[in-house]
Amino acid sequence: MTHAAFAWMSDGNWIRCITAARLAFALLPLAAVAGVAKAADPVPGPPLTIKRAAGPIVIDGVLDDAGWQGIDGVSTWYETRVGDSVEPQVGNVGYLAYDDKYLYAAFRFADPQPRLIRAPLGDHDALSGTTDYGGIIVDSRNDGKTAQMFLANANGLQYDAISSDVSGEDNAPDWFWDTAGKVSADGWTLEIRVPFSSLRYSNTPAPTWGILLYRNYPRERHYQFFSAKLPRDVSCFICNSSKLTGLDELPHGSHLVVAPFATTERSWSAANGLGSPLQAEDLESRVGVDVKWSPLSGLAVDATVKPDFSQLEADVAQISANERFALFYPEKRSFFLEGVDLLATPFQAVYTRTVTDPVAGLRATGRAGSTSFTGLVTRDAGGGTVIIPGPQGSSFADQDFESGVGTARFRRDFGQSFVSALGTFREIEGGAYNRVFGPDFQWRPRTTDTFTGQMLWSASLTPNRPDLAGEWDGRKLSDEAYKVNWSHSTPKVDWYLETQALGPEFRADNGFIPQVGFREYYAQLGYTFRPEKIFYSRIRIFGEGYLDEQQDGTTLTRHALAGVGADGKLSSFMQLVMAADEFLVGSEMLQRVRPRLILEASPTRAFGNLSLTILTGQEIDFANAREGTGTNLTFAGTWRPEIHTTLTANASVRWLDVDAGAAGEGRLFTAQVERLRGVYMINARTFIRLIAQYVQTERDPSLYDPVLYPDPVPAKSADMSLSALFAYKLNWQTVFYLGYGDLSTFSDQSGDMEKNSQQTFAKISYAFQR
Repeated sequence: MTHAAFAWMSDGNWIRCITAARLAFALLPLAAVAGVAKAADPVPGPPLTIKRAAGPIVIDGVLDDAGWQGIDGVSTWYETRVGDSVEPQVGNVGYLAYDDKYLYAAFRFADPQPRLIRAPLGDHDALSGTTDYGGIIVDSRNDGKTAQMFLANANGLQYDAISSDVSGEDNAPDWFWDTAGKVSADGWTLEIRVPFSSLRYSNTPAPTWGILLYRNYPRERHYQFFSAKLPRDVSCFICNSSKLTGLDELPHGSHLVVAPFATTERSWSAANGLGSPLQAEDLESRVGVDVKWSPLSGLAVDATVKPDFSQLEADVAQISANERFALFYPEKRSFFLEGVDLLATPFQAVYTRTVTDPVAGLRATGRAGSTSFTGLVTRDAGGGTVIIPGPQGSSFADQDFESGVGTARFRRDFGQSFVSALGTFREIEGGAYNRVFGPDFQWRPRTTDTFTGQMLWSASLTPNRPDLAGEWDGRKLSDEAYKVNWSHSTPKVDWYLETQALGPEFRADNGFIPQVGFREYYAQLGYTFRPEKIFYSRIRIFGEGYLDEQQDGTTLTRHALAGVGADGKLSSFMQLVMAADEFLVGSEMLQRVRPRLILEASPTRAFGNLSLTILTGQEIDFANAREGTGTNLTFAGTWRPEIHTTLTANASVRWLDVDAGAAGEGRLFTAQVERLRGVYMINARTFIRLIAQYVQTERDPSLYDPVLYPDPVPAKSADMSLSALFAYKLNWQTVFYLGYGDLSTFSDQSGDMEKNSQQTFAKISYAFQR
C-alpha cells in the first residue's frame, strides 16, 4: 500500500530529523545554562493579613455573624481567564478569619443575572468547571508548590483536591470541612470552615502561608477570577499565591480520627455456567478500621486494618479492543491518598492500584523544614493482575500470591526547584521480589522554563510460576530507566522536549509502566494568539513528533502531528489535528494517517460537559499485524433538568475494516461501550445513584489470522452491569450505604444475555474525632 504522507521518509528525511532531535536533546542542559543569565522567581500576589474572629461564626451562608465584624474584605481581584489579569466584569469580595480550631473564608459574589447561576446539588467532588463555584486554595506549608483546594457552590456541593505545580490537580483526597451558600437578588454568598486538623503546616508561632481566593464564572464564555495575577509567562500556578500573615497560636497536632466500619454482603452466581440458576453464596461480613493521627501539625500517620472499598463507584469501562498496552484507571481509595502528590514522579513508578487486596497498612506523611516525605507499607493478599511490559505491547499475569509492599519518597525543596529520591519494593511469597529506587529533580531557573528528570534502577527475581507468565520462571532481571524534559512557556510561544529510555529488563511491579525496552525522543511546539470580538478567544496552533526505537536502534513508532485548538463562547473547546504514524507490528512497519476532531461545550445550566471525539481514516489491526481503515467515536454529556437530578451519559464505538486476502474483506470487529449514570440528591447529604453500563464486541472470526489465532475467536462478547446505591454521607468517612448490583454476560450457547452474578451489600462507618 502506498501512502503519500510517508513518501518523504524513503529519502532519509526521518534519519536527518531524528539526528537533529538527538543533537538537540544532547545539548539541552547546555542550552538551559546558556539561556539563563540569572535565576528569576515568580512574583506572588499582594500580601494578605488574616484576623482572629471577634465572635462566633455560624456556617449558614449569611455573613452577619459577630465573627465577621471588623474583618476587612479582599476586593481586588483579577480576571485570569478570558482576560490576562484584568479587572473582572463582576464584583468579588472575600473575607478571611480564624479562631482556635478553624480557618474561615466568606465571599460575596455579585451577579447581574442570578437566575443564570449554575449551582446543582451533587455528591462530593461532583463540581464541574461548567458551573458556578468559589473558594480558597491554601498553601499551608508555604512551599510555593502544593496547595489544598476547598471549593463549593451556592447549594453546598463541595470539591476538595491537591493542586501541585509538580504533578497537577488530583481530587481523590478528601478532608473534613463545612460550607454553606445562599443566592440573593444581586448574586450569591458563600461560607467555608476548614478545621486546622485538615491542614498541614509548620510548628512555628506565627506561620506564613500562601493563599488564593478563587471564583469560577461560566457564562457566554468560561471566566475565572483570582485574588492574585496569574501571569501567562509564569509556568507555575501555586507560586503566584499571596502570602498570608496574621496567624498566631495555632493548634499543633494531637488530632485523631478513628473510623470503624462494618459491611455485610450477599452474592449469587451462576455456579454451573451461564444460563444456570443463580446460587446463593455464604453471607460475608467484615469489620475494619481506618485511623488517622496527626501528632504534629505537619505530620499525618495513617493506618488501616481490613479496609473495605465496596462503596467506590465502578470504573468507567474503556474499549480495550485493538489496544497494545494496558489501560490506566485512577486511584480512589482513601488510605493511599494522604500526600498523594508526593507519589507522583516523571515515571509512574508508584501506582497504588497494584495493591489489589490490602490486609492492613501503615503510612506516614509529613514535612520538616524544606523536606517532605511519605512512606507506606502494606500486605497485599493478591488476586489482581500484574502488567508484563514489552517494547511492542503489554500483557497481564494473575497475581496468585501474597506480597509485602512498600514505598517511600523524600523531596528537598530549593525555592521553586527540588531534588527527590524514590524507593519501592514488593517482596513476594516464595522469595521473589521487585525493587526500584532512584533520584529525580525539577529545576525552575526562571518563570518560563521547567526542567524535570528521573533515573531509576530496578532489580527483580520473578516468581517461579511459568503457568502464569513466560518470564516467571525464577529468573533475575535488572535494568535502568531515565527521563528528562524541558518545558518552556510564554504568552505566545511554548515548547516541550523530552527524551526517555527504559531497559528491556526494567520492571516496576508497584507502578504503571506498560512499555519497556525502548528509547524515545519527543518534541512539541505551539503558538498561541488571543483574538478579540470573535467567537474564539484563544487559538493555539501546534505540532509534535516523536520517535520510539528499541535499544538496538530498530524503529518501533514514528509519529508526526499538526493541529489547532481553540477556546470559545458557550464554554466551548475545539481541536482539529492531522496525525501520521508508523508502528512496528511483529517484524513489519505499518502506516496510519487520520484526522482527529474534538468538540466540547457547556451551553446552558441544563446541558453541560458535552463532548464529541471523532477519529477516522487509516487504522492498524494490531492483533493481526496488517493495515485497515476504521473509526473511533466517543460522546459524553450531562443533563440537569433541575438542581436535584443529574444524568450523565458516556458512549464509545470503534470499528475496524480489513482486507484479509483469501479470507475476504470486511469488518473485523465493532466494539462499543454505553454508560448511563443518574443521581437524585434528596438533600446535600443523601442521594440515590443508578448506573447502567453495557460493553460489547462483535467480531468476524473468519477475518482473524488462523496462524496467530489457532483457537476459535468468539463472534460476540458482551457484559451488562446494573447498580443501585442509597447513600447518606455526613462527611466522607461517616456514611451509610445500601446497594445492589448485578452482571449479565452474553452466552454463546443461548445467544442471549444471561445473568452471571448478583450482589447486595450494606456498609456503615462513623468517624470519631478528637
